[in-house]
Amino acid sequence: MAAAIPVSLTDTIVALSTPPGSGAIALIRLSGPDAVRLTDSVFAGKRLRDQPSHTLHVGTVRDGDRILDEVVISLFRGPHSYTREDVVEISTHGSDYIVQEVLGLLLRRGARLAEAGEFTKRAFLHGAFDLAQAEAVADLIASDSALSHQVAMQQMRGGFSQELKDLRGRLVKFAALLELELDFGEEDVEFADRTGLVQLLQEVQQLVRRLLRSFELGNVIKNGVTTVIAGRPNAGKSTLLNALLNEERAIVSDVAGTTRDLIEDEVSIAGIRFRFVDTAGLRDTADVVESIGVERTLKRVKQAALVVYLFDITATTPAELQAEIEALHLPAEVPVLAVGNKLDVASDAEQEAFQHRSDTILIAASRGDGLDELQERLLEKVRGEGLDRAGSSTIVTNLRHAQSLELAARHLEAVLTGLSAGTGTELLAADLRHALAALGQITGEISNDDLLTSIFTEFCIGK
Repeated sequence: MAAAIPVSLTDTIVALSTPPGSGAIALIRLSGPDAVRLTDSVFAGKRLRDQPSHTLHVGTVRDGDRILDEVVISLFRGPHSYTREDVVEISTHGSDYIVQEVLGLLLRRGARLAEAGEFTKRAFLHGAFDLAQAEAVADLIASDSALSHQVAMQQMRGGFSQELKDLRGRLVKFAALLELELDFGEEDVEFADRTGLVQLLQEVQQLVRRLLRSFELGNVIKNGVTTVIAGRPNAGKSTLLNALLNEERAIVSDVAGTTRDLIEDEVSIAGIRFRFVDTAGLRDTADVVESIGVERTLKRVKQAALVVYLFDITATTPAELQAEIEALHLPAEVPVLAVGNKLDVASDAEQEAFQHRSDTILIAASRGDGLDELQERLLEKVRGEGLDRAGSSTIVTNLRHAQSLELAARHLEAVLTGLSAGTGTELLAADLRHALAALGQITGEISNDDLLTSIFTEFCIGK
């Protein structure tokens, strides 16, 4: 069970749940045992304490005889609410002044300003969902592509949690039998079938490893793909960036060395977010400012998840292209896509020199020729196992989850090794307990104050 945390659930909390700043509507949310009573004390309209759950009420918020605003009250009675407590949401006009006046009034009447993520924390503590689902709420709010939205929604609805629950359930049965053996240690009996345990552990280990492998894909879905466009000056890097973004983001000039610093922007391709980085042209230069740009380019290339090496078909031979890519000294795990530009002005011979290379595509960035193929090749480079099923299969996107899965995998491996070596029941049971604990930390079945505080402080105040 989740440990108690140093936040009083007897408090009634309040916070602005819409972004700060002027707008048409602002939503102020209260949750706690006095949420209805506090709102009633400032609301001129129907008596909320007499109204049923899931109803809307129009009236005014008043500070004494002074009307602060005309509002709509949404009433949700626990346990049929987000936090499973009484929840009131006050929709005001989106004036900063009005919001501050209403918040100040409710605070004076006895509410407490909510901490970051405290509404969702209360929902977790009251059993509305587990910790993995709670974290998926934050991922859903932050989702900015079709796939990140799909994955967060699936996790929030419990897909990942159910898979973990099934894994733990299978292990708990054998763990219980091992513990039983310890109770009867002097009688030298075995309640747990060792052959069956090995088979079970291998199946569970395989499932855990599959989830771990999905983290690489999940990280791409959640955080996007940092894609550095590198190449010599005047290869057309800025033109390509503008074409991919479909806007004039970077300055385009025939003068070599125009780009001195990194220019970054994002675009979604087939639901995957790519963060493209236009860089300074790679060449030896005496220009101090340009040389700094080249140094930054080389540094950023090594940090990239994917490198697009752009070259001018009319000014580069295949041998030169190969030498230039090798000169980048990229880590082995960073994929490179060679892209030949200026197809529209290249001769037949210049085009044919590269057409036989399977790792190279030819485009005309200024006209947009070949961009569809380029986008397809970019997707292929990051597609990874299971991308097409990412919206429906279980994908791990959270580093904390991946670390817990890795810890569980290590302890499961220790149990398997111990079984083959004839290790005593006490050591086997200890490793199995550690594996179960690691899986339990993901969903919050085993947690502590520091862990919960770390997770929920990443949320916005009103969530």
